[in-house]
Amino acid sequence: MEEVLKTIMSSLSQEESRSISENVTWGQRKRFADGKVSLPYKHFLGYEKGEDGVLKIVEEEAKIVRLIYKMFLEGKTPLSIAEYLTENNISTPAGKHKWHQSTVLSILQNEKYKGDAILQKKFTVDFLTKKIKRNEGEVPQYYVENSHPAIISPEVFDLVQMELENRKGGKGYKTGRNYFSGKIICGDCGSYYGRKVWHSNDKYRKVIYQCNSKYKNEKKCKTPFINEEDLKKVFVEVFNGVINNKEEILRGYEEVIKELTDTSALDDKMAKLEKEGEEVLEMINRCIRDNATKAQNQEEYMTRYNTLVERYEDVKKEIEDVENERFERFAKKDRIDEFMKVLRDRDGLIDEFDGELWNTVIEAVKVYEDGKMVFVFKDVMEVEWGYIG
Repeated sequence: MEEVLKTIMSSLSQEESRSISENVTWGQRKRFADGKVSLPYKHFLGYEKGEDGVLKIVEEEAKIVRLIYKMFLEGKTPLSIAEYLTENNISTPAGKHKWHQSTVLSILQNEKYKGDAILQKKFTVDFLTKKIKRNEGEVPQYYVENSHPAIISPEVFDLVQMELENRKGGKGYKTGRNYFSGKIICGDCGSYYGRKVWHSNDKYRKVIYQCNSKYKNEKKCKTPFINEEDLKKVFVEVFNGVINNKEEILRGYEEVIKELTDTSALDDKMAKLEKEGEEVLEMINRCIRDNATKAQNQEEYMTRYNTLVERYEDVKKEIEDVENERFERFAKKDRIDEFMKVLRDRDGLIDEFDGELWNTVIEAVKVYEDGKMVFVFKDVMEVEWGYIG
């Protein structure tokens, strides 16, 4: 009898837990559906809960967030940013002293910093074990635009996401603790150049850069190493050459920007694709309704259904491609605007290497087998230079 009572009590307790869990879950999902955003404020940098319940910016913390985004766009990696923040005794979101690259990366990828919010990224799988799983479509997810004040502009946030994607494709991208890391690219294999120190303990000490994959591939890369001091001198000459022609360059870019911002053809294409998508979606729904109300050959039905779904997916992909092209155009415009501002504000030539200027204007330097170098500026203008060494 005692065992029976234990079983009954255990079942009642389990049912009560399930009922409470369902009520809590329902309440959370109702808030999500209503677009109400909440955060683990003690572990989230840059925001606190405002009096009206809306996220409020904490300016001292927001400065750190902006610094992280700025350093990343200047070429630093999440690891080198984490090391910088640790070395300068800046507290993490959890109030600790040591930063990890995963923390920096999560800040760079969190849409809340541009004022938007994806709700229900995770959910509780089991009400008894409280096991939490990343939401991969099992339960509804909600995207709320302009739900709270932004710390990072949407344009800067999107540029960072593009840069993250670009670096995934780059081979050998290193820590970025100096100006040239992640900037010099081997024209032979596509890997980044890495920093090496020769004769580190004697008077012949020299800092050079060479392909990180030079000896890793089956065929050794033939691109030469570059002396750091020579590279600095060449940058001074290349940039001064640009300054000497700045009026002509500025005039040319006005027409380029005009063409970039004319998206009328893309807008027309987008409108046609969206209309086609709506029509195909209606055809899919009609196909499903007909199958539910009329006797049909199921093999023929599935063939027709799959053909329509495939067509719909193709249209969605085309829409995504058009959206990406529009974004890339405006991202390029932003880079050109920044570059033009540097040119306008620069009155004279430079007589020594300026690291901040380098980060602002240079996208990459490509090095080729014959020693030729091509300086790629942020506006995608390219300047060729012969071998140095």
